[in-house]
Amino acid sequence: MTGLDEWGFATPAPDTDPHAGTNTACNPEDRNHPPPADPTGGQPPHPPNRPPTEPDHTHPPGRPPTPHPPYEPHRSARAALTRILEPGDETAGRWLNDMGPVALLHALTDDDAAPPPGASKTKLTGLRQRAARARPAEDLAAVAALGGRFVCPGDEEWPSQLDDLGDARPIGLWVRGRAHLRLWALRSVAVVGARACTEYGAHLATTLSAGLAERGWAVASGAAYGVDGAAHRGALAANGATLAVLACGVDYAYPRGHTELIDRITEQGLVIAELPPGDHPTRSRFVQRNRVIAALTRGTVVVEAELRSGSLVTARRALALGRFTMGMPGPVTSGLSAGVHQLLRGEAALVTDADEVIELVGSIGDLAPARRGRTHLRDLLDPVATRVLEALPARGSTDTGHLAREAGTSRDLTHTKLFELQSLGFVQRCGEGWELARRAETTDGSRRGGT
Repeated sequence: MTGLDEWGFATPAPDTDPHAGTNTACNPEDRNHPPPADPTGGQPPHPPNRPPTEPDHTHPPGRPPTPHPPYEPHRSARAALTRILEPGDETAGRWLNDMGPVALLHALTDDDAAPPPGASKTKLTGLRQRAARARPAEDLAAVAALGGRFVCPGDEEWPSQLDDLGDARPIGLWVRGRAHLRLWALRSVAVVGARACTEYGAHLATTLSAGLAERGWAVASGAAYGVDGAAHRGALAANGATLAVLACGVDYAYPRGHTELIDRITEQGLVIAELPPGDHPTRSRFVQRNRVIAALTRGTVVVEAELRSGSLVTARRALALGRFTMGMPGPVTSGLSAGVHQLLRGEAALVTDADEVIELVGSIGDLAPARRGRTHLRDLLDPVATRVLEALPARGSTDTGHLAREAGTSRDLTHTKLFELQSLGFVQRCGEGWELARRAETTDGSRRGGT
């Protein structure tokens, strides 16, 4: 194959500057390009209301960009492979792990090179056709022009929990936003659900995400209509952290109706994708996107889902990865809650608010407040007084002797308890007998609500 550079990938077009962009090391052993400094000083974003900032990669208006040295081979090779290989391709993932990115790229771009082990002729032909269109320098420069970056395994910002995906681990992640990806992912929860959600589901997703954000947790979702969009908006409304994992390039707003929302997430949170700039979503890419959401976060909450739903794919992938999987129940008559209820019958935990989610995914001591019903004065009575009170007839009156026999206690003790009950407003005298007093139950004022 002609038109290859020294690293084995297609040479950029003549009018393209291959030296544009930033240069950060993908290989931790490359001492000439150390990873970028931790912009937060190593502290997790708690609370993440003002995301940790990184150097601004954009250029002032009217000033040409400053030239940069060429991207190092490992980063450029991985960037090229994101355009050649489909997300979640475990066969290609094994090739990448065995051969390394530079050698694999060479095998896919040079017709005379030995093919990857076990590669079929049909698959190799298709991948080499894709490789002819790979322009990693252009893609890296394009994301840098958007103020973004390409994060790959070995980088200081790489979330190591993605390594749990094994051969299905992302080749790298294209990222937009100022926040530190690894630190935010350490305190993140996925909130997912139906696209055609009900008002009930949208309300749950919004309030749950706002509660998580207020407590210093980042909310991850897929930026889709319905529950995903409500989850992002809830976190943004609380001035908190949110991560959108896309099934297309980070420069491509999908769905189009969420263009403004994705722009807001870019400014206040992070937008993440496995696919290079300009790439479009497909059905299979949405499914593979879900595995990244499941692996990236500490746990996944499903708000509403039908029996056949992509949200359940995310939840079950989270279960397989050993992550916490949770569901919020809905009406048993709603088809949009049927999938959640099926999940809850298995290994998922039932949650109703942010406190209960954090109790599962948080540190030791992050306990949800105890739930209890209203306290009645009758609940505070001692056992003897309770028996005497229960011995009184619902209508009419009776004497002390009868009450003592019914309560199984002495006449004197019964007489004492009757005066105690009278002082509390439970009973009243009726001539020589006693009867129940008409009174309103008093509570301690406990309640549940949005406080």
